Amino acid sequence: MKTRRAFIQKALLSASAATILGSSVALAHPRRRGRGKQSQDKFELGVAGYSFVHFSLDESLAMMKRLNVHYLCIKDFHLPFKSSDSEIRAFHEKLAQSGVTGYAVGPIYMTKSKTEIDNAFEYAKRVGVKLIVGIPNKEDLPYISDKTAEYDIRYAIHNHGPEDKLYPNATSVFDLVKDLDHRVGLCFDMGHNMRDGHDPIRDLARYHKRIFDIHLKNVTAVAKEGTTCELGRGVIDIPNFVNALRKIGYDGKCSLEFEKDMKDPLPGLAESVGYFKGVLDASV
Repeated sequence: MKTRRAFIQKALLSASAATILGSSVALAHPRRRGRGKQSQDKFELGVAGYSFVHFSLDESLAMMKRLNVHYLCIKDFHLPFKSSDSEIRAFHEKLAQSGVTGYAVGPIYMTKSKTEIDNAFEYAKRVGVKLIVGIPNKEDLPYISDKTAEYDIRYAIHNHGPEDKLYPNATSVFDLVKDLDHRVGLCFDMGHNMRDGHDPIRDLARYHKRIFDIHLKNVTAVAKEGTTCELGRGVIDIPNFVNALRKIGYDGKCSLEFEKDMKDPLPGLAESVGYFKGVLDASV
């Protein structure tokens, strides 16, 4: 059985290759799946757009090329809510030139009025995605449930850890959505879940039928004070998390949301990508 040290060594080698060769590999094989066990996985690796909050779209896509990652959860600082149809087309064309697909929008806060909810669904429809990551008021959940049925767009509520008075963990979301339309569920932030004292591996198994998106990260401690770190360096057992993903047949995206060194995220993202791909190859 592979040791944790072996995982980390393989991850670092993969990270170096991703950083040095990523641009040419991405262009040559924009949709190539991993070998071995990775080729059987239903889930895909992506990046949550918030990781690039300090960077333009061009700079963000250049980093994704180097990482050889092809899925992006779109944030409005890269594609504003009021973008015209022609601007949206140009946005998708630019992503395609880099071998990237925008698969969702958000997270979007919608706590001021139902108009924000209406606008978010119209935005997702115009952008052409079938998933919104959002943070709504609890009392608006029945309204959102109706919207998901009307638009046939899934809505994933993001949990934000112990500081979040609305949705600190996966259980707090699931208990509210379990009886709503089947298109209302979770964007499972596994790191914030752990910071709130909840086991992400156990909760993935418990709530997987309502988990539509995952913010893939590790954290430094099982405590409010815990912070995001490189995927192989934290307290979450990533190899067992991967095994759990495979066991439940998860078929969504695992998008890295890297909140450490946000003004220089590429080294940490590259290490995390390399580690994750190494785990995919080595996990049983």
